[in-house]
This record gives sequence, C-alpha cells and structure tokens, in this order.
Amino acid sequence: MFRFFKARHAHSSLPYPHPAQELCALDGSATATLPDKGQLNIPLGDIRAEDLAAHETIEHGRKLARQDQWSDLSQLMREADEARETTPDGTPIADLLAFGARSDVVLAVEHALSDVNALREYDLLSGISELEDEMRAHPDDPMITLVVALAHIDLAWAWRGTATKATLPPLHQSRCAAHFDRAAALLPKCRAVAPNSPMVAAAGCALLAGQRKSNLRVADEYERLITLDPQNQRHMRAMGTHLLPRCFGSYEELEVQALRNAARTQDIWGAGGYTWVQFDAIALDEEACARLDVEYFLEGLHDILHRRPDQPTVNMLSAYCAITIQNGLGLNDKADQVRAEIHEAANWLIRDHLTELHPLLWAHAANGFNNSARINSPERFAARGHRDALRAIGDLFREELRSGMDVTFTPSGLRLSQH
Repeated sequence: MFRFFKARHAHSSLPYPHPAQELCALDGSATATLPDKGQLNIPLGDIRAEDLAAHETIEHGRKLARQDQWSDLSQLMREADEARETTPDGTPIADLLAFGARSDVVLAVEHALSDVNALREYDLLSGISELEDEMRAHPDDPMITLVVALAHIDLAWAWRGTATKATLPPLHQSRCAAHFDRAAALLPKCRAVAPNSPMVAAAGCALLAGQRKSNLRVADEYERLITLDPQNQRHMRAMGTHLLPRCFGSYEELEVQALRNAARTQDIWGAGGYTWVQFDAIALDEEACARLDVEYFLEGLHDILHRRPDQPTVNMLSAYCAITIQNGLGLNDKADQVRAEIHEAANWLIRDHLTELHPLLWAHAANGFNNSARINSPERFAARGHRDALRAIGDLFREELRSGMDVTFTPSGLRLSQH
C-alpha cells in the first residue's frame, strides 16, 4: 500500500515576559514599548511587493490556462525553469505558473470533497479530463505534461485528506492511488524530453509520497535534483524530511546524506549543505534532533549567512532559531540540549545581522515552516508573525529594555540608546 506522509507541526512560540503594546507605524516600522521602560523599534521589510509578485505569477498561469494559451504558458515555464528563477524564499517561478494553470481543477475538487452538497453537484473527473485533453493536443510538450502530472499529485492529496491511513475510506484510498499512479506514468515522458529540468526532477521527488515500491532510492532522486539546482535550499530541506524514518529513510541515512550534501555543495554553501538537510528534519523529529552534530550545524548557519546575507534569509534563520527549534521542548533530554544550543544562535543572528522585520517568515517559523498548513487570512497570519517576532526579539533584549534603553534596528546595524 501507499506510504503516506504530509508534514504537520503544532504552533508554539516563546513567551514574552512583559506586557507590550505593539504598533505598526505609518513609516513601516514595528514598535513595542514597555511601560516606563525602553522601546524596541524595527523597520518592517517591504514584503508586500514580493507577495504580490508571487500572487500575480499564479494568476498569470491561471489566466493563460483559462484562455487556452498553453503554448505561451509552456514557454514561460520553460524559460523560468532554465533560468532557475525563484521568489526570495526560494519558490521557483515555474512552479507558481504551473500551480496557477492547474489551480481551477485542483481547488474545485478540494472544495467538492470538503462539502457534501458540492460533491453531489460536481463531476470530479471533468476538470482533470480537460487537462488531459490539452496534454494530448500538445504531445511533445514536457511542461504541459508536467502540469497534468502535478495536478494528479495534488488530486491524490485531496482524496487523501487529513484522515489517518487506517480511517481512510476505500474509495478515497483507491482514487488517491489512481492519481498517484497516473502521475507516475506521465513523468517519464517529461524526463525524456527535459532531462535537465529542476522542475521535472522536483516533481519526481514529490511523487515519492505515493510510491508503493519498497526499495525507493529517495536520496538518489534528491541528489539528482540538488545537482540540477544547488542554489535552492528548499530541495535540501525536503530531502531531509523525506529521509526521516517516518517517511522513507533512517536516522543513519539522514546524517550520512546531510554530510554528503555538504561535501557536494561545499563551493556554494560551505557547511550550509549539512544545515539545510537537517533544518526541517530536526524540527519534526526528536531523535533526529538528539543525534545532530550541532557544532557542524551551527557552522553551517554561519556559512549560509556569509553567502546569503539578505534580510529574508536573516529573518528566516533568526525565526527558526528563536521560535521553530523550541517546538517539542521537554520530549527528549538530549534533543533539548541541542535545541538550546541552536536557540542561542538567535542572539548573534538578530544582534549582528537583522536590520528589518519580515512578519510572514516569523509566522511560518511558528508553524514549523509547514507548507501544508492552510492560510485562510494572510493579513492575520502576518499579524501573528509580527507579534511573535516582537515577543522573541523583546525577550532577547530583556535586560536592555528593563534598564530603560531603546533598542533600534537600522540599515547600518543595531543601535542602543538611553530612553
């Protein structure tokens, strides 16, 4: 049968020890004031433009599909894939276009499966059949075939839902299996025509969750993807998660592959290749965390910052060390020691490198960077990240604020002054 996996992680955050009034100033800064004490001031990064660009890319893919401009869509996907274009958080532009192109079909099925009345009225096969027709109209186009394969993977997860394997109804299980099998049948056609496509290789890794083979070579699939696109940390993080025992690997293999990845990507990431593979895995699994080579992991953090000193990266790593790594405390003594050492890194990350706040990244950190979590309101999600960030940063500067000092982050670095 299938080996199902979809990462989920509980929300948690560090307590802020003082009552604080939080304000979003008109000049785009975040402020937290302690009564009769110091003030914490930090500019808010202009992330709306980044979010808007991603949204517009998805909508452009949806528009091209709705208007049957599949050749134009394919060309844009191919160009973005070949150029390895991504958003600041590493999401490939080609992926956003492909998601837009299949989103009408996928979202309709998800809605129908979540609403009994909608399910009675909606033909669950009509949308995917239309996509299959478009694929047959463009038999030699790997990008269009890939959109269809990805749609089948999405539909497999829609049928899978949130039920456990033991409670999944037989119909849902068979439909899930059928969609995964159809995607598996289509993907070789894409590989044959576009053997050097990171997007095709990433789809092959995404397909692993629905494979029924007992001898899966997960590391080999990811090694091929990372070789094609070594600059993108998302691939390395996904590999680490898939190498956990709950998925397809073991703790021994996770460590070996993390070390191998660091060696393969040494010229790009330094020790960061080890850190990226372990990044999400140790947040999800206590035993993986307990077994971590924490000194090498921390060396990797320094190497990542040396190579990617931009504020999105600084915010992500700071939020991870301040918030994400604290999830799961109290479950494993050795893991708690590792978490405490990584948590300490938030100190130098924030004091030495942070110049502006990206609330969405902090909100994702509190969610364990769980991409499967549904975000119903981006505004409320960002507001939560804003609160969590001020709470965590305020805790870091507790003594300075208590002594009446203002803590101000500027483009040129941290400034402390008497209130």
